[in-house]
Amino acid sequence: MTWQSLCRSVGDAGDDRTNEPRSNTSNHSRREFLANLAAFGLTAVTPARKLIAQTAEVGVKPGRIDFHHHVVPPFYVAENRDRIVAAGGGRLNPAYLSWTPEQALAAMDTNGVATAVLSLSPGGFWFGDREAAARTARRVNEYAADLMRTHAGRFGLFAIIPLPDTEASLREIEYAYSVLKADGIGLATNYDDKWLGHPDYQPVFEELNRRKSVVFVHPATSSCCRTLLPDVSPMLIEVPQETARAVTNLLFTGTFSRFKDIRFIFTHAGGNVPMLIGRMHQYGPKNIAEKVPNGIEHELNRLYYDIAGTAYRPAIAALTSMVPTTQILFGSDNPFVPLADTAEGITQLGLSADDLTRIDRGNALSLLPRLKTT
Repeated sequence: MTWQSLCRSVGDAGDDRTNEPRSNTSNHSRREFLANLAAFGLTAVTPARKLIAQTAEVGVKPGRIDFHHHVVPPFYVAENRDRIVAAGGGRLNPAYLSWTPEQALAAMDTNGVATAVLSLSPGGFWFGDREAAARTARRVNEYAADLMRTHAGRFGLFAIIPLPDTEASLREIEYAYSVLKADGIGLATNYDDKWLGHPDYQPVFEELNRRKSVVFVHPATSSCCRTLLPDVSPMLIEVPQETARAVTNLLFTGTFSRFKDIRFIFTHAGGNVPMLIGRMHQYGPKNIAEKVPNGIEHELNRLYYDIAGTAYRPAIAALTSMVPTTQILFGSDNPFVPLADTAEGITQLGLSADDLTRIDRGNALSLLPRLKTT
């Protein structure tokens, strides 16, 4: 939605002074209106017409930036459907079959998203075949880069790399940055149950650190845990735990402290990380002071966290007790979670207008300044 179209909607959504029951359609319209207000860094406390006047005076620009937005190339699903099902605990999310660039853009427009940074769902990072992984990474990255060019300003890219093959990954990093102009690199939390703090991956992290890369880390359920509860999707329990597992691994191996120039983003409000800080102190390795010389909190507080699937008060209360809002990013998990869920949910968190502005857009611009020109 453009600023002008938002203004045209105010007459219907902002001046409703009646106490009569509203239809489901009207409720949906009002939720959409409130979500769009939040995309402009505004709240629904002030009357809508007054908000428009105030916003025009200070020159606020519209547009969320969605840091957790998946691309689903049709060739990728066609070639890897069985593997994707296995990685998802025997289930195929229908969004794999319904996604199109047009669907993504429509969801963005409806929910006030100016730019979405694309990344592949982690089920497609690694299937045990190094050559296939390298081919898939290149094709997916080129497909997403083509969307960036075709829809200028609407999409960014976290390019995937074919770990655990470090040499092929280094080549793909070079290609992604120099040719495709990627905004950063997307990693899974583990590859073949080998987590990111493993020594084999050090050359990749050295290169990412040299480039001061933005690194988006998405959970990939480890093989041990995909069917622990056959009637419960691993998306519910294992995904947040997998993020906590990866963060703990990177922390206790000293990876965070060694590679200080990498800007890490972790998904879903950090998963279970906020709940585990006390246990990190209680049960951490004996050499924790050597691995984390600046302290556990220091390393966790400089990470970034998106709010995909977690725009709920308890989750955000836990996250904001751990980090300031300067470390929190808007992320939707579209198409696997409808973008509207996060767009509406963020308006229900009781955040200040300044905090909403930071999460919706400001923090993203500090990470990716090029988006200021979009």
